Amino acid sequence: MSKLFTARKSPQANASRGADAYLALKNAIRETIFPPGQQASEQEIALRLGMSRTPVHEALIRLQEDGLVRVLPKRGILIVPLSPDDMREVYQVITALEATAADLLANLDPKARKLALVALETASAEMKAALANDDLNVWANADDAFHRALFDGCGNNRLARMAYTILDQSHRARMVTLRLRQRPISSEKEHLAIVSAIRSGNGDKASVSARAHRQRAANELLPLLVHLGMRVL
Repeated sequence: MSKLFTARKSPQANASRGADAYLALKNAIRETIFPPGQQASEQEIALRLGMSRTPVHEALIRLQEDGLVRVLPKRGILIVPLSPDDMREVYQVITALEATAADLLANLDPKARKLALVALETASAEMKAALANDDLNVWANADDAFHRALFDGCGNNRLARMAYTILDQSHRARMVTLRLRQRPISSEKEHLAIVSAIRSGNGDKASVSARAHRQRAANELLPLLVHLGMRVL
């Protein structure tokens, strides 16, 4: 079994092993390397990470707070699965948060808005190139980067912290269903509409565009889950 992470041996690395374990594990869950519903012991995870159990234990406590794992007394951990009803709630929350973030971005001063637009436009360009190359994994990560950029630059740290946890759950569902949905050609046009509204400083239009984008995605994904009989993501 290959390791997910190779620990560095500098004193600085030793001080941040817990953070390293957290990031490595979170990424493995987001990318479904550890699939939903899987159970594992701390020892198994420590072996995969090439770490001792102490930083892994610290990471699992944080991931439980994020809602990505559940610590099972004397039985290790469970990668928390998401049901179609859970995904409906995820979309309801992220739609509201992104609509607010887009509005905030559009109302930033021009200099701060320009910085945010660079990140959004970079992610959009990466999505376009990935789709042209038929590389859906790269497309999915660029799509995730676009949505994170909405919160990274919005100027409301509390809003961003709430959103990041939901985005991790949303990304996992994206990866599970990536090749079950229609080719994601609508996202490029919808992202451009969001970016255009933010660039022009039109908060109302940016909010409406962000909300419409997420609602369209929810209307595509949720019935598909029911149709395919998918009970967990």
